[in-house]
Amino acid sequence: MDKLARYAETLDGAALGAHATPQLTSSDPNLSVADAYQVQKLSVDRRLARGERRIGVKMGLTSRAKMLQVGVNEVAWGRLTDAMLIEEGAAMSRARFVHPRVEPEVAFLMKAPLCGRVTAAQALAAVEAIAPAMEIIDSRYENFKFALSDVIADNTSSSGLVIGPWNDPTKDFSNLGVIVEINGQVIEVGSTAAILGHPLRSLVAAARLVAEGGEGISAGDIVMAGGITAAPTLAPGQTVRTTIQGLGSVMFRVEA
Repeated sequence: MDKLARYAETLDGAALGAHATPQLTSSDPNLSVADAYQVQKLSVDRRLARGERRIGVKMGLTSRAKMLQVGVNEVAWGRLTDAMLIEEGAAMSRARFVHPRVEPEVAFLMKAPLCGRVTAAQALAAVEAIAPAMEIIDSRYENFKFALSDVIADNTSSSGLVIGPWNDPTKDFSNLGVIVEINGQVIEVGSTAAILGHPLRSLVAAARLVAEGGEGISAGDIVMAGGITAAPTLAPGQTVRTTIQGLGSVMFRVEA
């Protein structure tokens, strides 16, 4: 087994066992972004071999503040599988995760393939619907600390997703108010404009980056546009709700 395959096995095992593991760059500080994407693919391939099904992609590092914090000028992407879906209004088990957090997002449902360099108009024409959504992020690394190559290898921390009601994508969703509540208390407030100034730009970037990775976005895929606010930590007993102005609400509960 070569080095990248060993890294993939380590991260897959950490996700399966819900335990933390040292950052890859702690022992391999020169791990490149290209190799990190290969580790991500190998890790997700292990899940597909166990019977999971790829259902789309997620975007990460889509806020300017997060880019500056990490010291990059490019977004990152990861893969979504059906095992990551949490039914809207249902419960997720905290025991399945290492140190989970939640991000409010906008989700796209695709009606046509999208691949390579496209314009915003071309990207929008391929969208069937948009929805308020939440992503469960859960870095498998110790203390939720990582470098860029680490997080890419770890499927950009993606671990779960909850999708709310689907809406007409032709409505203006460039600057909609966003509220995150936990047990009825407002925890985070933001705007969809936090996603690269307009969530559609995230979809344009997704088409390009996924193509550079040798894959494409297919009809029926879900694309998660990226986090809108800071990501609160999840704990048993919480009811989490995100409301996006004009798009509706999405909710789930956290159990032990």
